[in-house]
Amino acid sequence: MEPLDAALAATRDAVSKLTVLAERSTAVWTTPRAPGKWSPSQVVEHVARALEESANVVAGEPSKFPTFPAVLRPLVRRLFFDRVLRRGRFPRARTSRAFDPARGSATPGEARTRLDEALSRFERACRSRFAAGQPVTSTIFGVVSLEAYARFQELHTRHHCAHMPRAD
Repeated sequence: MEPLDAALAATRDAVSKLTVLAERSTAVWTTPRAPGKWSPSQVVEHVARALEESANVVAGEPSKFPTFPAVLRPLVRRLFFDRVLRRGRFPRARTSRAFDPARGSATPGEARTRLDEALSRFERACRSRFAAGQPVTSTIFGVVSLEAYARFQELHTRHHCAHMPRAD
């Protein structure tokens, strides 16, 4: 289970970093960083939703991620998923409506709880899937390894850390 443990530890580290940045954002918590951009509250909510829905994907349950035709999934996996993993970063992209929050938690403390619960759910789903010896079947990417899917979540979270205000 070492590769999965390492991927989940990296994901936990990314969430911890996002939480620290959120807690430093109290003064601008609900203020978008620029016109058309998200506030720190919305960034955290987006990441929490992505982790929750990713837990659903790992568990084989319905999720709010879009469903691509099966014939396109290998192509999307190669052009997006594999590229993100290979480069170690996310490109600029738009999210789907289900992951575009109008608002998030009222306080950074509530956001911490929300992120912790979403991450715990994701980790439990990953460990359960690992115990069953099954890969992840995504409605976007098709069949991917559990470790790669966890690494993808880490990179997604780190991507959004850059969207949080920095304390000088």
